[in-house]
Amino acid sequence: MSQGKAVIFCAPSGAGKTTIVRELVKRLPELKFSVSATTRPPRPEEENGKDYFFLSKEEFEKKEADGELFEWQEVYRGTYYGTLKSEVERIWMAGNQVIFDIDVVGGSNLKKRLGDQALAIFVNAESVDVLRERLTKRNTETPESLEKRINKAVEEMAFEPKFDYTLINRDLQEAISEAERVVKAFLK
Repeated sequence: MSQGKAVIFCAPSGAGKTTIVRELVKRLPELKFSVSATTRPPRPEEENGKDYFFLSKEEFEKKEADGELFEWQEVYRGTYYGTLKSEVERIWMAGNQVIFDIDVVGGSNLKKRLGDQALAIFVNAESVDVLRERLTKRNTETPESLEKRINKAVEEMAFEPKFDYTLINRDLQEAISEAERVVKAFLK
């Protein structure tokens, strides 16, 4: 496999990681987003190959068995997420650096696997209450799914010490600027 650098962003739901990653991809042209694979069904606005590679559970399990995944996790019961080796290879072969927006378990596994080749950033909000407020404002959750996400967020926060850098997202523009500064320093 080619060798490039990797920037891994992880966070509990509602911390703002996806927004930060999207902005970094715009600002730093050498960064290319690694599209993850998942077994969850696509949301109405999502496109296969752009937002995720949507796979059946059987397809996903075959890729895992064939060694085609860099890492994978059962993030929610019965729902798998993972990183395709072919996706990372494609980005590195084009002379770019890869940026990941993945769950904390997958991120810590990638960091273990890539070592100093990767910078792992944990994005967090100031508190669980702030996460709850942000997720509620999204208006995409039922009361049950909101509680499930909050409980998962609390579990995910325990992974923070496994990351190279913690970014507290109090103000989105400041968080984006801080992320850009840290990532640029790593890529040099």
